[in-house]
Amino acid sequence: MSQVLNQLVALLTLETIEENLFRGVSQDLGFRQLFGGQVLGQCVSAASQTVDAERHVHSMHGYFLRPGDVSLPVVYQVERVRDGGSFSTRRVTAIQKGKPIFTCGASFQFVEEGIHHQNLMPEVPGPEALKSETELSRMVAAMIPERMRERATSDKPIEIRPVTLINPFAPKPCEPVKHVWFRAAGELPDEPQLHKLLLAYASDFNLLTTSMQPHGVSVFQKFMQVASLDHSLWFHADLRMDDWLLYSMDSPWSGNARGFARGSIFNRQGQLVASVAQEGLTRVREDWK
Repeated sequence: MSQVLNQLVALLTLETIEENLFRGVSQDLGFRQLFGGQVLGQCVSAASQTVDAERHVHSMHGYFLRPGDVSLPVVYQVERVRDGGSFSTRRVTAIQKGKPIFTCGASFQFVEEGIHHQNLMPEVPGPEALKSETELSRMVAAMIPERMRERATSDKPIEIRPVTLINPFAPKPCEPVKHVWFRAAGELPDEPQLHKLLLAYASDFNLLTTSMQPHGVSVFQKFMQVASLDHSLWFHADLRMDDWLLYSMDSPWSGNARGFARGSIFNRQGQLVASVAQEGLTRVREDWK
């Protein structure tokens, strides 16, 4: 694994403080607040440590309540809601400064056989000939806000290669559809739970901004106030984060200063391995000047 990937794996490996109580360090990605994907991945990590190893996470649904502080660790309190014959349910609260910043429910199930169907993977160019987001950022480094520049142009633990190219500094209205390829930057051990934690982390990249595309606005414009409000993630199958995955996103609606987006994640073989949905704040500020 690369150094940055090692650091991300360590970020998702929580310290046990007491029974049902865990602590995770924080990572500064140059945003104004804690990256939501960090909290998503750490919440699933905390819940997973309280469940029988034969039961695997299949869904999580959470709400972002307060901005997180990148300079402080996050404490995760897990409530063991129920352990049934087939499913286990956990409620996790992420806490900073004595207040909840995120809360979610997560469900776990052992492997069962059943009827099966899925949507087909969209036909899009493969990742081999595409530039990564990091390479694209280096081409326009001078235009990136100083607080984000170093992170945007440095090596990443998750390599993202956009199929759909949007100029965030001069966005033009376009359909609310986006495709990106992504993978971990290095080989990972054969630990299915680790791959799901990393997917939870990566699922927060690119999704909400899909809802902004029809309006020709971006997070780099000072009059836009953008933040995740909630996030839902369903795992349909085991997956490999060290092989390319296609994140296919669309936004069927936005309004009332909120944007809604959903995503389907496919492996290279066309198998649908996860689905995602998110609503976020996409407010046009009148007082930005």
